[in-house]
Amino acid sequence: MTPDPLLVLVALFCGMSSRAIGMPALIGYLAAGFILHELGVSGGAMLDLLAEMGITLLLFSIGLKLQVRDLLKPRIWGTTLIHMLVTQLAMLGLLSLVGQFIPGLGLSLSASLIIAFAFTFSSTVFVIQIMQERGEAASRHAALAVGVLIIQDLAAVLFLAISAGKVPEWTALWLLLLIPARRPVIRLLRVAGHGELFTLAGFALALLGAQLFDSVGIKGDLGALLIGVLLAGEQKAKELARNLLYFKDLFLVGFFLSIGLGGWPKPELILLATALGGLALLKPLLYFPLFTRFHVAPRTALLASNSLANHSEFGLIVIAIAGAQGWVSAQWGGAMSIAIAVSFVVASPLNRLSHSIYGRHRSRLLRYESPEVRAKAPDTRNVKVLILGMGNIGTGAYEAIARTYGAQVLGVDDNDRKLAQHHALHRRVAAADASDPDFWHRIALDEVELVMLALTNHQENLLVARLLEKMRYKGRVAAVVRFAEEAEDLEARGISAFNLYAQAGEGFAAHAAEGLRERRKEIREAKAGRS
Repeated sequence: MTPDPLLVLVALFCGMSSRAIGMPALIGYLAAGFILHELGVSGGAMLDLLAEMGITLLLFSIGLKLQVRDLLKPRIWGTTLIHMLVTQLAMLGLLSLVGQFIPGLGLSLSASLIIAFAFTFSSTVFVIQIMQERGEAASRHAALAVGVLIIQDLAAVLFLAISAGKVPEWTALWLLLLIPARRPVIRLLRVAGHGELFTLAGFALALLGAQLFDSVGIKGDLGALLIGVLLAGEQKAKELARNLLYFKDLFLVGFFLSIGLGGWPKPELILLATALGGLALLKPLLYFPLFTRFHVAPRTALLASNSLANHSEFGLIVIAIAGAQGWVSAQWGGAMSIAIAVSFVVASPLNRLSHSIYGRHRSRLLRYESPEVRAKAPDTRNVKVLILGMGNIGTGAYEAIARTYGAQVLGVDDNDRKLAQHHALHRRVAAADASDPDFWHRIALDEVELVMLALTNHQENLLVARLLEKMRYKGRVAAVVRFAEEAEDLEARGISAFNLYAQAGEGFAAHAAEGLRERRKEIREAKAGRS
């Protein structure tokens, strides 16, 4: 029997070591698998079960976040499909060339097609992690990159469904009844509340959905994805995706460990995998012109393109499935993991330098800006107060300060649906990324008296603060924070920090005291009336 604590401890140590040097923990988990293999440790049935559950939850989570309307935009599906096709052909040509010099690889045409397909994906785990660490998870370039990743993931899911080799049974038609079941399921999720019962309901939906589809001859993973899509767009679906996030990542550790436990590939395959990992840096050279061709702003295109300069854990899944079917050599699982690790290592510094790269080459990159993008530049004339982030806090601040400044207040947000609601209420708002230097260059900062950061994301607040420092803004800056250490960071930069949690209590007390005064006044007036 495999010593389970050893699996956990080695995975933990390698994951923390990887994080300590600025790499995603995923690299550590892949390394842990190879270390455990050298120690003679095998995964066992439990690890296989965890790996399978991780993939099921991954697809279910993708479905929960799937917004079909966003994916129908040409800049997302058009860019993704063209990039995947070109990458597929380029990788196929490269593998054919390599096969001529290293015949021992045994690359048939079908095997080369599958391996090339696996290299067309970029990593969802990597992109989301770097965006969160930089405080850019809500930015336009993050949304663009994630949209591309979802289209890629759907292509992988289609491959998984085909790879099962199952012919759906006629009973699969009963699955159409799931469409009217959406509302009852949402109601059940609301009844489940927000705690462990709610999370357990999410597990049940993912696993039962997979089992239901599998029972009628359709790949179960596709079932998990479609059940997630059925619930997408609801607030409870977003909450469920957040609750399942860490469970999904934890179970996927089992999948990454199982790759390394399969052992090392042949030396020549290791060298090839290392080279293929480095080639991920070429991906932005195609992404950037495609994005700008589809009317994406150059800065957004550059940052999104650089974030996609890596290979994906979904490529591992494709190779693992193909290996299990005997379509490719099992050694390609280890080779793919090495290629992914190398791509993460070379992509990390590129992403850290993305903003400075844009700043250094801004004038040259702006030549790629389409007339459509230029025409959509927001009206920033006659602005005295800027409010960045038009959520509940920003909207409340806008209403309060607009009583004094009127139309000289400009609210800025990156969410098109939210902006449409503000426009309908006749608020002056603009669609822009607060961390975008191009937006700030359009603002007459000498005329702006106050900038309010209602972003609630500390990293994003710091990013904007650094931008304002570089542009030598002399006006007043105020920001919303949640923790004392965040307030200290901003106050050290001369920014007035409003602690949402600590000072909300003062506001609540003042509100309650005002109500109490009004109540006492009513009592006094009632007594005076009786006398």
